[in-house]
Amino acid sequence: MKRYGLGICILVLGFGLSCESRTEGYVIEGKITGELAEGTKVYLKAMNEQNRLSDRDTALVAQGTFSFEGTAPGPELHYLFIEGTRGNIPVIIENGTIEVSAHRDSLSLAKIKGTLQNEYFQEFMTHSREMSLKASSIQQDMRSARATQDTAVAASLQDEFMELQEEARTYEVAFIKEKPDALMSVLLLDRVNATKTLPETEILELLNSLDPVIRESDIGSRLKANLEKGMRVAIGAKAPNFTAPTPNGTQLSLNEVLGKATIVDFWAAWCKPCRLENPNVVRVYDKYKDKGLSILGVSLDRKAEDWVKAIADDNLTWHHVSNVRYFDEIAALYNVSGIPATFILDENGVIVAKNLRGPALEEKIKEMLQ
Repeated sequence: MKRYGLGICILVLGFGLSCESRTEGYVIEGKITGELAEGTKVYLKAMNEQNRLSDRDTALVAQGTFSFEGTAPGPELHYLFIEGTRGNIPVIIENGTIEVSAHRDSLSLAKIKGTLQNEYFQEFMTHSREMSLKASSIQQDMRSARATQDTAVAASLQDEFMELQEEARTYEVAFIKEKPDALMSVLLLDRVNATKTLPETEILELLNSLDPVIRESDIGSRLKANLEKGMRVAIGAKAPNFTAPTPNGTQLSLNEVLGKATIVDFWAAWCKPCRLENPNVVRVYDKYKDKGLSILGVSLDRKAEDWVKAIADDNLTWHHVSNVRYFDEIAALYNVSGIPATFILDENGVIVAKNLRGPALEEKIKEMLQ
C-alpha cells in the first residue's frame, strides 16, 4: 500500500490537516456482509485541491474483508467506496488500527471503531441519525396534516420541528465545547460558518477554544481567516467603501449614496430568489425613499444587457453598480458567496443588520427612519 500525505473533506469542501507525524502508521481492517464477489475493489478517496474526490488507495475484497495501511500526518476525513454499491463510508484516517464493519446495502450505517477520532465521529453521527429520523417523522406527519387541512395539528408540528432544529444546533455547540480535541469539532464549526447559524464572533471564540493541533490545522487556519474576513462586514462594523460602474458607465461609490438608512443589495438577473424579493424591496423603497432610505444595488451578472434589462423589468429605480464579473472583488470584500445578500447601514455607514427580507426588511427600515 502507498504512503502519502492525506487530505480531508466534509460535504464538498477539501481540507488538509498538518500535525506532527507519528511512526506507527494506520491500519484499516474492513468487513462487509452481504453478497459481494471476491476481488471487488474498495477505494479510499479524499478531496483533492480542486475539491473533487480522488482515489488515494485501492484494496480488494477477500472473503468479505479488506484492508488498507499506511501513515498519516494527522487525523483526516476520507471515504470508502465499494465497487458496485451505492453510498460510501466516511472514516477518519489516523495512526492506529481502525475497524470498519458494514452491510453492502447500508453503508451509511457502518460501524467504525478503534481510534479516538473515529469514536468521536461515531458518537456525533449516531446522534445525528437519531435527530434525522425524528425530523423525517415530523415532516411526514406535517404532510398528512396538511393533506387533511388540519391546520392546528400542522402548526403544532411546525413548532415541534423548529424546536428540534434548535435542539440540533444546541447539541452541536455542546459537542464542540466538550470535545475540543475532536476533528469533528472543527469540521462542525466550518459548517456552522458556511450556514451562518452563529455569529462570526461566537464561531471564532469556539475555534480559539479548540486543542492547538486542531485549531492550527489547515482547516482551522483557513476557517480563522474566513471568519476574520467575515468580521470586516459583521454587524457593528463600518461598511467598506467601494466604487464601480453604473449602467451608464460612470463611477459611483457607496459613500456617495449613503442615506439615513442604506441597503446594499447584492443580486443578479439570473438569481430567482433575488427577483422574487425585488417587488418587496420596490415597495419598501417607494414608501421610505422620501424619509431618507437609499439603496445601492450591486449586480453580480456576467452580461451588462441582462443586468440593465432586469433593472427595467423589475422597476428598480434606485442606484446601481456592477463590474459585470459575477462574484467579483466587491463580493469578496463583503464576504458574499451567495445571493441575495443585503447589508443595512445607518447614517454613518455602520452595518446594523444583514439579510433581512419580506416584512422584516420593512420593520427594520421603519425603525431606523422613525
